[in-house]
Amino acid sequence: MAVQFVEPIISLPIGRWCYSPAIDPAPLISDPPSIKNGYITFGSFNNTLKYNDQVYAVWSKILLAVPNSKLILKWRTFNDPQFKQSVLDQFASHGIDTTRIELRGPSFHIDMLAQYQDIDIALDPFPFSGGVTSCEALYMGVPVITWPQKRVVSRQTYAFLSSIGHAELAAQDETHYIQKAIKLAKSQTELLHYRQTLREQMFTSPLMQVSDFTQSLERTLMQLLN
Repeated sequence: MAVQFVEPIISLPIGRWCYSPAIDPAPLISDPPSIKNGYITFGSFNNTLKYNDQVYAVWSKILLAVPNSKLILKWRTFNDPQFKQSVLDQFASHGIDTTRIELRGPSFHIDMLAQYQDIDIALDPFPFSGGVTSCEALYMGVPVITWPQKRVVSRQTYAFLSSIGHAELAAQDETHYIQKAIKLAKSQTELLHYRQTLREQMFTSPLMQVSDFTQSLERTLMQLLN
């Protein structure tokens, strides 16, 4: 990957990411909504610029494979009626009943975080994966299925998952991504376990050790000066 850059690449010992919640205290973590709903709800709160034809196609295949499942998408562009319709049309073109798609516009940050209580499984877009959005989903106890590829921007969520010990949520290719989403949707036990443990695992992982990250960055910068 370093060959893609003109400048020399310096690796930080504990990675280049550090997450600290913007809202403290954050909303409480709920049980997976599928327990009360009786169906799985997928979701993505990522920037809609990250959608593309392959994302629509893959997410549609997942919905078709998981009976009665729904998909919640949330971003500020869903205040635009024409854009909302264009997104619904994309799913319809793949055979999805658009009543299974819920498009939500912007809200205050704390309210947005609380809406993760409505989602069982987050779906990461590709090749431009989530950044803070993925961290927030995980912090709210929602597992994120991701597909890391060759470019740096496609490996952001994978870096978070690796840091907190859940690289099993990363897929190797498109088929694997779909399979992982379907398999997780069938396991209420796994969904509940993620819900109950993800936040605490983040607290104790390198991802949220702000002091350690800062000291690591300082040491690296000093080494470059010397």
